[in-house]
Order: sequence, then C-alpha cells, then structure tokens
Amino acid sequence: MTEIRTPRLLLRRWTDDDLVPLSEINADPDVMRWIGDGSTRGLDATAEDIERWEEEWDDEGFGIFAVELLGSGELIGAVGLSVCEYLPDAPGDIEITWRLGRPFWGQGYASEAAHATLEFALQDRGVDRVVAVNRVGNTDSENVIRKLGLVADRATTDPRHGHAVQIHVIDLTEYEA
Repeated sequence: MTEIRTPRLLLRRWTDDDLVPLSEINADPDVMRWIGDGSTRGLDATAEDIERWEEEWDDEGFGIFAVELLGSGELIGAVGLSVCEYLPDAPGDIEITWRLGRPFWGQGYASEAAHATLEFALQDRGVDRVVAVNRVGNTDSENVIRKLGLVADRATTDPRHGHAVQIHVIDLTEYEA
C-alpha cells in the first residue's frame, strides 16, 4: 500500500471510513467554488470520485491520496495525481491537484501534501512532467503552484465548463535544479 508521511500529514489510499468526511468537504460551497462547475457533491458523487481515484491507482500506479492529520487521524482532504483527459491542450499530461476542507486552509497543509506528491511523481513513479491546471482567479491555488516551482505555460479554456484556466508545468530537470 502506498503511503507518504510528511511532518504533519499522512497521504494514503482511500478506505470506506473516508466517504462521509470527504462528502462533508465536497458539500461545502467554498471548497467546491473553483472545482468543476462549482457545484457541491453529495454522498453518491463522492463515492464515485473515490471509486474512480482508486481505479486510477490500480491502472496507472498513481492517483489521488486521502490526506489525514498525523496527530488526530482526521481526514482533511484529497491531494494527488491524475491523467488530464478533460483538456485538449494537455492530453495525457499528469496533473497534480488538491482539495482540502475549509478548516484546514491557510496552514500550509496543501503545499506540504502537494510537495510530497510532486516528489512522489517525479522521483518515485518516474513521471517526467507534471502540470497543474488552475482556474483563473483562484489565487490560493496559484500560491501553492508557485511554491511547488511550477511555472505558467499556457492559458486555455476548460471545455466542460467554459472557465479560463492557466496550465502550469514542471519537469524533472526543473524540479531537480
């Protein structure tokens, strides 16, 4: 089982016990504001997300981690990797993404988990290049992207929802520099 420990977090595969806490995170309009069309997600949609993420782990050898606090074991969100299939400008790129519950914002957890995930992708899984797709205006995620060392590559539109997005990129040689 793939797990990553950081000073404060455990990144791990999903369990049945994660469904309710993640669905509570997904039910928060502030959390979901920048994700997809901005709609909240209920229990069934959250279960579908977890199932899809676990299938990607099985198919690709990477995926979206459940993120919990080491001290309490509390699920605080999801951070990980997926194959970017929804953007014609990034076909087959490996995308890093994160979603944390609102009580955990502003404490460096997203950066800590995303940094560990980026290192996992580039050094453990042999991924040569990672992208982050950020909806224009989402300055909090843009700050995390900048801390990770990804640089703006190109602007495009998410064809599913019509939102302007910026694609940021880092490759292995840039990461090691």
